[in-house]
Amino acid sequence: QVQLVESGGGLVQAGGSLSVSCAASGRTFSDYTMAWFRRAPGKEREFVAAISWSDSRTTYAESVKDRFTISRDNAKNTVYLQMNTLKPEDTAVYYCAARYRYNFMGRDYRYWGQGTQVTVSS
Repeated sequence: QVQLVESGGGLVQAGGSLSVSCAASGRTFSDYTMAWFRRAPGKEREFVAAISWSDSRTTYAESVKDRFTISRDNAKNTVYLQMNTLKPEDTAVYYCAARYRYNFMGRDYRYWGQGTQVTVSS
């Protein structure tokens, strides 16, 4: 089992920046591909970004490319999502996800956190 706990959400004005974090425990963090998803009010959950377990390659949804950056610190068992130039449409609950040695281009994750709310005001 892998336990994931997100933190760092909050309220920010449009154009601002915010960073969210996800602390993992229970297994060897460096063996897990990590990802961020989000669910906006009234919408389905959508993929945001992922980072591979083996070489930290990354992939992003088109809607956040060049604004968001995913990174990981294996020594701290933590994955981060730095969000810049935030827009009201980025308002959502952000979820951290993990899967053992998974292809970072995939979207089917096994372990999920409880989520952290990010609200962007206009």
